[in-house]
Amino acid sequence: MFIRYVGSMKSWILLFMMLLGLTDLLILLDKGIYVQTSSIVYLNALFLLSFTAFFLWRYRKETKYAAALAALAEERNDDWIEALPVAETVRDEITGEALRAADLLFRRKLSECKMAHLIENDYTASWVHEAKAPLTAMKLTIDANRSDPAMRKIEAEWLRIYLLIDRQLYMTRLPSLESDYVLEAAAIQRLAAKEVRELASWCVEKNLAVEFEGEDAEVVTDSKWCRFMIRQVLTNAVKYSPGGGTIVISTETAKAGHVILSIKDEGPGIPAHDLPRIFDKGFTGGNGRLQNAATGLGLYLAQTVAAKIGITLEAQSEPGKGTVMRMMFTAKNDFESIRTGLLP
Repeated sequence: MFIRYVGSMKSWILLFMMLLGLTDLLILLDKGIYVQTSSIVYLNALFLLSFTAFFLWRYRKETKYAAALAALAEERNDDWIEALPVAETVRDEITGEALRAADLLFRRKLSECKMAHLIENDYTASWVHEAKAPLTAMKLTIDANRSDPAMRKIEAEWLRIYLLIDRQLYMTRLPSLESDYVLEAAAIQRLAAKEVRELASWCVEKNLAVEFEGEDAEVVTDSKWCRFMIRQVLTNAVKYSPGGGTIVISTETAKAGHVILSIKDEGPGIPAHDLPRIFDKGFTGGNGRLQNAATGLGLYLAQTVAAKIGITLEAQSEPGKGTVMRMMFTAKNDFESIRTGLLP
């Protein structure tokens, strides 16, 4: 701060040094003025000492406001505008007014962006609900004509459209997940089995077998959002599994009481350099580029939901050996404790 202040005041320092030099030059050249050399040295030392004291006083006074602003910037409080220091100079007052004007403009723009985002979400949610109506009618037609072999292919394509629209609906609800969260006890394998039935036509198309291992376990979670997570993981498993492969869904209970749901496929696996990035938004990786339908959103959404509702989602994979996705449910749901203020 001091170095920057000296740099900003260099013109004043140069002016003082120039005036002091002119004074010394006048004393030396004017024959009508006789001053001893020691007196000139004394006079220069007195001027320099006085200027230094004045300079330090002004430094403390003029940088007090800036130092308070710098400390406020490091804290980064939401109510920083209320914590602005008291202005002591006209310059400080102008700076404070500019900051308040900038904050007001920012809040107005932010409010407009939020309003536009809400309108867009409402429009998207409305569109999704409208799109689900003809999909439901199509599903009824498919169920009524299952004897027709062509219906299997149509049903598989219908399922892909349904999954995309349903995922879009969940994406619009994701920002307000906390208000849509209902905690309840649920059998985790039953939730997974419901999602397997939803994807049955796709599994039949690829001749995939789905096996369940381990005993069913009860977890405390939100069934709707948990099923959404399982759906994203299962969709990836079905998408990347080879025809005639097997998807294994297993459940185990750890010593601490945590329940782990694992979904293992026989797909191509994930290279080690891609594994840390599979939960990043929009990341498709090498395998995703081979699948033109890959969007890089499924695992990102699953991880986002997991982080919000207190579930740990992890991946383990090796090239050529398939992928295992693990969902760990803690014995005590921390999300609900935080949401209801039960934690100390």
